[in-house]
Amino acid sequence: MATGLGADVMRNFGIVALCAALGGCVSNGETIAFRASNPQQQAMMRDGQPALVSRQKSSLVLVRPASRQLQANGRPVFVVGINNIGKQPTEFRVAQVEAVQHVGGSDFGMQIVTFEMLQQEEKNRQVAAAILTGVAGAANAYSASQAGHGTYTTPSGRTGTFYSPTAAVIAQNSAAIQNEAMFAATIETGQRNMAMLEQTVIKDNTLMPGEWYGGQLHLAPPTDQAGGKKSYTIVITVGQDRHVVDVAQAPAGT
Repeated sequence: MATGLGADVMRNFGIVALCAALGGCVSNGETIAFRASNPQQQAMMRDGQPALVSRQKSSLVLVRPASRQLQANGRPVFVVGINNIGKQPTEFRVAQVEAVQHVGGSDFGMQIVTFEMLQQEEKNRQVAAAILTGVAGAANAYSASQAGHGTYTTPSGRTGTFYSPTAAVIAQNSAAIQNEAMFAATIETGQRNMAMLEQTVIKDNTLMPGEWYGGQLHLAPPTDQAGGKKSYTIVITVGQDRHVVDVAQAPAGT
């Protein structure tokens, strides 16, 4: 690996650390290890997390997991930082990212979960949440409509019914306030999730000379290996450069 790489990498690793912090933590999951596949790469630890630095002719790529532990059998999420170290603008396209799992001498493609896919998943989640909120709101409204009605029994044993308009109005107003709060919370959560995706997920980008760009890269879950180690390779293409990232994923503590 080139000796001049270290200082620049350490100064600019903040972009990766910031995005990784957004990934959260998962307990009792799986951990990631990187293996340098050529002399232009260096596997390292940064703030207790594994990371890989890969340098090619015109670009520098930094990769680390988005959380300290991954959810077992869940989607691996990595934070990728890209630096254009060339003298011309260069292109990064998510469609050119590849991932392949290695199982018993055979290779199997792993889908790259793009921003558009994640965005659609969030839209679907919002529709489901809105339906559930609507059901809860209807239940509140029905309960409020029954408020004010009651029964009584006199000392002589005679029974009857009564209706209190005041109690009904209070219950209906309370239900309306609760429903409005539920709907507002559902909308706010959806907007917040959409904004988070927009800010954190990596997308197509043209990098000018010297520019850094980065974000989260989501992969489809690798095939389970009976609780054992999973091995896969991510190929990140930047312009004409191909950065090959070898990953080992295993249960925490192994």
